[in-house]
Amino acid sequence: MKEITCKLLVIGAGPGGYVCAIRAGQLGVDTVIVEMAKPGGTCLNIGCIPSKAIIHAADDFAKTVAMAAGKNAMGIKADNPAIDLAKTMAWKDGITGRLTLGVAGLLKKAGVKIVVGRAKFRDGKTVAVETETGEQVIRAENIVIATGSAPVELPMLPFGGKVVSSTGALSLTEVPARLAVVGAGYIGLELGLAFAKLGSKVTIVEALDRILPLYDTQLTQPVAKRLAALGVEVLLGTKVKGLSSNGEALLAETGSGEERRIAADKILVTVGRKPVTEGWGREELELDMDGRFLRIDEQCRTSMRGIYAVGDVTGEPMLAHRAMVQGEMVAEIVSGKRRSWDKRAIPAVCFTDPEIVSVGLSPDEAKAAGREIKIGQFPFSTNGRAMTLSAEEGFVRVVARADNHLVLGIQGVGVGISELSAAFSLAIEMGARLEDIAGTIHAHPTQSEAFAEATLKALGHALHI
Repeated sequence: MKEITCKLLVIGAGPGGYVCAIRAGQLGVDTVIVEMAKPGGTCLNIGCIPSKAIIHAADDFAKTVAMAAGKNAMGIKADNPAIDLAKTMAWKDGITGRLTLGVAGLLKKAGVKIVVGRAKFRDGKTVAVETETGEQVIRAENIVIATGSAPVELPMLPFGGKVVSSTGALSLTEVPARLAVVGAGYIGLELGLAFAKLGSKVTIVEALDRILPLYDTQLTQPVAKRLAALGVEVLLGTKVKGLSSNGEALLAETGSGEERRIAADKILVTVGRKPVTEGWGREELELDMDGRFLRIDEQCRTSMRGIYAVGDVTGEPMLAHRAMVQGEMVAEIVSGKRRSWDKRAIPAVCFTDPEIVSVGLSPDEAKAAGREIKIGQFPFSTNGRAMTLSAEEGFVRVVARADNHLVLGIQGVGVGISELSAAFSLAIEMGARLEDIAGTIHAHPTQSEAFAEATLKALGHALHI
C-alpha cells in the first residue's frame, strides 16, 4: 500500500480519540484515525451508552411490575408485565448503531481519514496498521495514543462460560434467574440494580467493607437502602475464591472466615478496568509510566516529543468526558492554539438508583486540605418536583470556604440527578460563590431548586427547611 503521511495520527476512536480527530479536522489539521473495531470505542458500543439503555429499560419494567402488584400510589394499573430481553438488547443495539454511524459521519465531515485495523508503532513517528487488505504504514508529525481500557480479569474467575464482564452482561438475551456480581463499584451496582429490577436474584460480593468506595457514606446510603428494598444481598468484606467443582456456585470467604456458596446462573465480574498499554508497540518507544498508566503532563504530552496520550490509558478518573476534553485540547495544541483545562471541574456520575453526582471536593477532602468550610444540604423530601416524581430520596450538598464562600465542591444523590451535573460543574469551573448560586433564579417546580436551597442553607437562611 502507498504510505500515508499526515500531521496528526490518532490511535483509537473512543471518546478521546474521535473528539480529538474531529476537532483537529475542523481546524484544518491533516488527520488520520486508526480503529480496529467500531467508532465510539468502549463507551459508545459496549459501555456507557448501552448500559444506560438497559438501566432505563429495567426502571420502566420495575415500575410496571409495581403497578401490577398494586404498589402504585398514583392509581395506575397494569396486568401481566413481562420482559423480552432479546428485544430489549436489539433496541439497545439500534441506539449504539445509530451513534456509531453518527461518529463516522462526523469524522468524514471534518475531513478525517479513517483506517480500520490494528496499529503498532515502529518508532516515534511511524505506525504500521494491520488491515484486512494488508499492512498500511502511516508517518505522522504528531501522534495521539487513545487506546482506552479493558475489564480486569480475576485469575480464579477467567471470563468465559457463565463468568462475564460488563460487555457480556450487556449482550445477554435472557434474564439470569440468579446473578452474582463481583465488585460493588459503580459498574457492578449499576448493572446489579438493573438486573434485580428485571427479575434476577442478585448477590453482590465486595472485598472492601463498603459499597462505592469512591463516594462518602452519606451519598451511598440511599443506594444501599434501595439495594435492600429490591432484595439484593450485599456481602461486604468478602473475597471470592473461584467456582465450585461442578461450576454451579461462586465460592467466597467472609471476613470472619466463613465460606459462602452462592448459586449463580451468571457471574458478573466488575473489579475495575486496566489501561490498554500493550499490543500497540509501546516497547518500540521510550514512554515514562505512572504506575500502570502512561505519564502525561497538564497538556497530555508524554515523555516523547510529538506523542500525546488521552483517556483511560492516562489514569484516573477513567471517564469518557475527561477523555473528550483531553482530546479536544490536544487537537487545538497541535493546530497551534494555547489550551489548558481545569481538572477540578470533572463531574463523577454514578447511574445507580438513585444516581450520585460529585464535583470538586467532598467535606472530608476539603477539611483534609486544611480548609475551614461551610456546608449546606437540602433534602429532596421537601422539594415539590421530587415529590411529584415519587423521587424524594436523596439531597444536594454544597461545600464552600468559610471565609469568602468560594464553592469547593458539590455533591448530590437522587433520581435523575445526573442532569444537574452540568450546573454543578459550571459553578466550580467559573469560581462561583455561595451568593452567586443563591442569587440565580432556579425555575419552580424543578429539582434544581434543591441546589439553590443548599447554598441558602450554607449561608444560614434556607427558605424551605
